[in-house]
Amino acid sequence: MSTDHVVLVTGGNRGIGRSIAERFVAEGYPVAVTARSGEGPAGTLTVRADVTDAAAVDAAFSEVEEKLGPVTIVVANAGVTKDTLLLRMSEDDFDSVVATNLGGAFRVVKRAAKGMLRAKWGRVILISSVVGLYGSPGQINYASSKSGLVGFARSLTRELGGRAITANVVAPGFIETDMTAELPDETQAQYKATIPAGRFATPDEVAGVVTWLASDNAAYISGAVIPVDGGLGMGH
Repeated sequence: MSTDHVVLVTGGNRGIGRSIAERFVAEGYPVAVTARSGEGPAGTLTVRADVTDAAAVDAAFSEVEEKLGPVTIVVANAGVTKDTLLLRMSEDDFDSVVATNLGGAFRVVKRAAKGMLRAKWGRVILISSVVGLYGSPGQINYASSKSGLVGFARSLTRELGGRAITANVVAPGFIETDMTAELPDETQAQYKATIPAGRFATPDEVAGVVTWLASDNAAYISGAVIPVDGGLGMGH
């Protein structure tokens, strides 16, 4: 499949974001990724951007628009963690995580919406987490930021749903990454015991859901939360 719809994936230089960018490239989309450092996968345009900085986001979009065209598919994936228990969590621990994970989505989607409205077509896909709806000790900041994406997508759906613009949330569970690979075997076994599927997901399994949501096959789906967690959250 080949398409003229331009994709922007934030945080597309590593992890799930990189797999999402690779999957879009494989399906024939022109793809740009934002990164604070490093490069996106082969076949993508890498632009520098800190999603906590509105001016940097605007500059990144302008560069993508100049080189690839207007962005009509945006995947808000950039995220950070600063895990600690509530009574040990500093103001900055909370504010900085929310500023990146939720505030970053706001800045990126707000900038993208202009082009989508002109095109009368758009796809907004927000990468949340099972933690945002399931909860996790030591992750009040992260869970709050990720659950906030659900309200964001549903409110955006009510604002722009009549313009052929959809907004959905993908909520991954435990994913096979360099970080999970470094966990002791006993710890991995404990995690897997809580997952009905009995295994971690591959990043490409998440990417496949994202590219499907961007396709015409998902044109009537908006305001949805799609878990990719092996049954861990039971649909939230």
